[in-house]
Amino acid sequence: MNKLGLLLGLMLASTPAMMQGQMSESIKLNEVMTNNATSLQDEYGRREAWVEIANVSFSTYNIRGMFLTTDRSVLDPEMSVPERMKRMSIIPSGDSRTNLSARQHLVFFCNSTPASGTLHLSVKINPDEPTWIGLYDGNATQLIDSVTVPVLAADQSYARERDGAATWQVKPYDAVTPGISNYIQVDESKIAKLKRNDPYGIGITVLAMGIVFFCLALLYIFFMLFGMFVRHRAAARKMANIQPLKAGVKTVEKTVELGHKTNVILQDGLKSKGIDKETYIAVISLALQQYTNNVHDVESGIITIKPKTTDWNDEYIQMTQFHE
Repeated sequence: MNKLGLLLGLMLASTPAMMQGQMSESIKLNEVMTNNATSLQDEYGRREAWVEIANVSFSTYNIRGMFLTTDRSVLDPEMSVPERMKRMSIIPSGDSRTNLSARQHLVFFCNSTPASGTLHLSVKINPDEPTWIGLYDGNATQLIDSVTVPVLAADQSYARERDGAATWQVKPYDAVTPGISNYIQVDESKIAKLKRNDPYGIGITVLAMGIVFFCLALLYIFFMLFGMFVRHRAAARKMANIQPLKAGVKTVEKTVELGHKTNVILQDGLKSKGIDKETYIAVISLALQQYTNNVHDVESGIITIKPKTTDWNDEYIQMTQFHE
């Protein structure tokens, strides 16, 4: 009975430690920049090397009390814990940001001092040589995660392909993701795709000119058809307003007049201009009658014919039956 109680007590005592160990395994070094030229700035406007730590689990875990180091000597198993702690930089407490929720990230600035802030560590990073970085648990003996960062160009980072993935890669300056997920699905924009497929703009130029000329051709056809429609409509209205009787009468009058003039020209020649002799005789007789009635001026040997309106050849009187 005593043995059973002792076993249960040991199990209960070891369970929190086991859970704590499993939880700490979800804390990963996720992205590192050793040569920060124009990338992330701290709250003082300085650009220092930085290390991103990520919680890849779906539970909350506080990383305060953990250690970061770039000193490989701490890998010596014979080294005492106090000596190992001296060669590490502890993540201080007292900041809510160290309490990482599920899938959360936190960036720490290196080559700094903890006096500058909770996220400033004294971890030394030399951008001109490969850097080994180790993350230790709060006991300073359990190595949780580590990575060897190669020499990077300015503003490049060394990051996991995805948060918590085993594979690391060098990321260019425009793909660095401090404080967020390493993998971002970015669809190629239409403009970028067009630039890739038509770098000199020849295709888009031909397409634009083709659209312009096509629209102009459509406008030309439209206005041509519209003009034809308007002209035909006006002609139809004009024909509708002409009375059939008037049109017939005018046609007969013009035909008779033309026939009469033609007959006179054939008989008397072109000098008559189509005016028959009876017209001349009538004009002379009228002049003589007006002379005898003292209508003209008295002048020796001169007959002056003053104009006087008469109705003897008025078409309106002779053909009243054809007028309205």
